[in-house]
Parts: sequence; structure tokens; C-alpha cells
Amino acid sequence: MQKKLTITVDERVYEGLHKVIGRRYISQFIESLVRPHVIGADLEEAYRAMAEDKTREAEALEWAEATFGDAVSDAR
Repeated sequence: MQKKLTITVDERVYEGLHKVIGRRYISQFIESLVRPHVIGADLEEAYRAMAEDKTREAEALEWAEATFGDAVSDAR
């Protein structure tokens, strides 16, 4: 659910938002900037999404196996 919020900004900031971001995209722009600072990351969901990415998982496994081989040879 969305809520309406009224904020006050400097006139130059207001004009810049309209000019650079565009009138119809200001709310989305501000929310994308603010969201990471006020909503905690759902790490479990993020890890689940990463695990479902089969290409990424295959690359990660390949990298891990290659790194493991380097670590074993460095220990000797």
C-alpha cells in the first residue's frame, strides 16, 4: 500500500527534480534513494534469489574450486 507524503524542499531542488528526473518520476526517484536507509534488507530472500540464479551459482562454484586449489598450494 502506498501513502502520500508532503515534504518541503528548496525551490532550486524542486525545479531540479522536475528538470532532471521529470514530474512523473519524482516519487519513485526519492523512494529509491530513501528505501535502503529505512527498510532493513531481507537477507534470507536475497540469498534465496541468488541461489535460484543457476548461472551465478555455477560461476561461484567454479571460482570457489579454483580458489581452493590456490589456497592448498600456498599452504605448502
